Amino acid sequence: MSTEQNHKIKGIVLDWAGTIVDFGSLAPMGAFVQLFARHHVEITITQARVPMGLPKLDHIAALGQMPTIAAQWQALKGRPFNDADAQQLLSEFEPMSAQAALDRCHFIPGFMSAYHTLQSQGMAFATTTGYTRKIMTPLIEIARAQGFRPALVVCCDDVARSRPDPMGMQACLQAMGLQGQAMQVIKVDDTAPGLAEGLAAGCWTVGVAISGNALGWTQETWLQASEQDQAHARTSANAQLLAAGAHEVIDSVADLSQAIARIEQRIALGETP
Repeated sequence: MSTEQNHKIKGIVLDWAGTIVDFGSLAPMGAFVQLFARHHVEITITQARVPMGLPKLDHIAALGQMPTIAAQWQALKGRPFNDADAQQLLSEFEPMSAQAALDRCHFIPGFMSAYHTLQSQGMAFATTTGYTRKIMTPLIEIARAQGFRPALVVCCDDVARSRPDPMGMQACLQAMGLQGQAMQVIKVDDTAPGLAEGLAAGCWTVGVAISGNALGWTQETWLQASEQDQAHARTSANAQLLAAGAHEVIDSVADLSQAIARIEQRIALGETP
């Protein structure tokens, strides 16, 4: 392989909610609030967002350990929140979340254009998600019908150890035919656990600031915000993603080509992930 070829990115592993679908990563949030409300426990959207990107069972368990939530659970049930509770809540959460995800399954503006352009240039694509297979199955079919056909979709319950473990990423590298070439692959994600699995696999990482969990706004809210509010929000979201280990940060996947170009420049200068 030529040195120039070594400087090229060959594969992209994408997250789903907040990255390629569901602008603002809003689908899981309402479902988490509704889930705990069923059990007479109040949680806020802000609290629901904190563990975002983790497998959904781990996300529920993390919420159950938050002091204000744990205290409510203890008061209501007379005992601490435990693993069995998390499993029970997951079984309730899946159908609620599946419906919420379907309601917000539209691709983020500019994604399909970027996908087709990069695919035509020979770029390989795969995906990982913190959603379970049960939640993802209809979403995958809808995406496929619209022309998005990644080499692999790894759901959180498809692997023994999901995010931030690199097991899902390793499966993606294999599916793309890029085993042993992690330094020529980018993980694109809007959450810290999702970026962490890319870093753990030895890949470059690109954080998605405006369309994702770091900001948590609808597209309408973003478009209607003043330039000053947009700039402030972008600075805050960018800082979160950089702190989580993102090598580059973009507003949305519509800007993916620019991030790839910047990373290829960094590789040419001798940088590694």
